[in-house]
Amino acid sequence: MSPLVLSVLLSLVSAVAYAAAAIVQERVAAAVPGRPYAPLHSPAWWGSVLLNGLGATLHVVALAYGPLSLVQPLGALTIVFALPMAALFVGRRAGRTAWRGAIMATVGLAGLLSLTGSAESQALGGTERWMLAAGTAGVVTALFTVAHLVGRSVLRSVVLAAAAGVSFGIASVFTKTVAVEWTASAPFAQWPSLLVLSALAVTGLLLSQASYRGAGLAAPLATVTVVNPVVAAAVGLTLFGESFRYGAAGTVAALICGAVAAGGLIQLTMDRLTAADDGLAVSSSRSDGDSAGPEVGQGVDVAAVPGTRPHLEVEVRARAVAGRS
Repeated sequence: MSPLVLSVLLSLVSAVAYAAAAIVQERVAAAVPGRPYAPLHSPAWWGSVLLNGLGATLHVVALAYGPLSLVQPLGALTIVFALPMAALFVGRRAGRTAWRGAIMATVGLAGLLSLTGSAESQALGGTERWMLAAGTAGVVTALFTVAHLVGRSVLRSVVLAAAAGVSFGIASVFTKTVAVEWTASAPFAQWPSLLVLSALAVTGLLLSQASYRGAGLAAPLATVTVVNPVVAAAVGLTLFGESFRYGAAGTVAALICGAVAAGGLIQLTMDRLTAADDGLAVSSSRSDGDSAGPEVGQGVDVAAVPGTRPHLEVEVRARAVAGRS
C-alpha cells in the first residue's frame, strides 16, 4: 500500500472516530443536562474522550504519510459522516436544510484548506508563543462570556462551539511547534508549550461537550469542524509564512470558499433555530389545549396534564366514564 493511500485511509477513519465521538457527546448532553461541561460520572462521555483521542492520533499519523493539503480537507468530512451515522445508530435524521448546510460547510472548508500552501517547518519564538497563548485565552474567555449572555440556546451552543474550535486550532499550532523543536537529547525542554497545549485541548473538549446541550448535533459539530482548521490556517498564514496557492486568484478563491463555509454554518444555525421555534409553538399549543380541559367522552392521560396530582386520577376517569354514559 502506498503512503498516499494509507494517509487517505487513516484520515477517513479519523473522521469517522471524530464523528462517533460527537454523536456520543450529543447523547450525553441530552441524558445528563445538569453537567454540561464535564459529566465525569458518565461512562459514555469517557468513551467519547477515547474516540476523540483515537481521531487525533490517526490524524497525526496520517500527516506523517501524506501532505497537509490532502489530510486537512479530508478531516472536514467529519460532519458529513456524523449525520448518516446519527440517523443509523441513534435514529436522529437531519432535514434538507441541515444537510445542505453541512455539505456547504464541508465543501467550503475543504476548498479553503486545499488552497493553503505549505512552508518550511518552523516553530514559534518564545515571545510569539506567550502572546498567542494570552490572545487565545482572551478570545476564548470573551466567547464564553458572550455564550452565557445569549438568550437562545442554539446561539449559545454555536458560540461555545466556536470557542472550542479556537482552542483546538491553537492547540494544533502548539503541537506543530513542539513537534518541530522536540529532540531526543532534551525530551522535556518543551514542557511549557506542552502545558499550554494540554490546557487548550482540555478546554476545547469541555466547551465542545457543553455546545451540544440543547442544539442537536449538526450545528455545533460543523462550527467546531470549520473554526478549528481555519484558526490554525490563519496562524500559519500570519506567523509561519504560509500562503495561498496560485497567487491573487488563489486568494480570491479562498475567500469564496470561506464564504461558502460560513453560509453553511448559517444554514445549520437557522435550521436549529427554526426547529426550536417549532418546538416552542407545539408546546404552547399543547399547553393551551390542556388548560381548556378534556372534552367529555375522551380518555385522559393524567401524567401528561401539567399540574394534575396523581391522587385525582380516579376522579378524572370517573367523570370521563360518566360523560360517556
